[in-house]
Amino acid sequence: MDKPWSAACERNREPILAVLREQFAGRKRVLEIGSGSGQHAAYFARALPHLLWQASDRADHLPGIRLWLDEAALANAPAPLAFDVNDAAWPAGPFDAAFSANTLHIMAWPEVQRLFARLPELLAPDATVVVYGPFNVGGRYTSDSNAAFDVTLKARAPHMGLRDREAVDALARASGLRLAADVAMPAHNRCLVWRRGAAPA
Repeated sequence: MDKPWSAACERNREPILAVLREQFAGRKRVLEIGSGSGQHAAYFARALPHLLWQASDRADHLPGIRLWLDEAALANAPAPLAFDVNDAAWPAGPFDAAFSANTLHIMAWPEVQRLFARLPELLAPDATVVVYGPFNVGGRYTSDSNAAFDVTLKARAPHMGLRDREAVDALARASGLRLAADVAMPAHNRCLVWRRGAAPA
């Protein structure tokens, strides 16, 4: 099979890397939740050699991720793990960092709730969590393009849709995470950064 390829991953990888260089500077072991094509895993593992970058996704995505990681042949990028938030068994932690890009608007809202509710099982006490993607703010779209994207998502599947930043942060807070940064990104996306056990931002 050919390697899967995402144009969005190519566009957003450098801006995201700038955030990760800062936020994961003192981290050692990262779980990427929803690695998708595998492009991010290969790129970030190469750019951040101090991290063990553990890719994960649903089982049907793993062959494509393996192609990217096998080609990269990086000592800090082990084989991807099968991970579905609906499964009873989750990857074994602890991870002192977690990263996810463009996943929350694909997952059903109950799955987003389940992810944050069980996230502490995976995390070290001082863990940092970074989530990238488009978010509504104060219940409103932040751009016409995000509004159009939301319509497209809902047409694909009714359970999809842009999430409200405040609603996601409420889930994070309930799991002991505190918002440390909200970084505006290109194309009306954001990187939300939480820290476990940190004081409120």
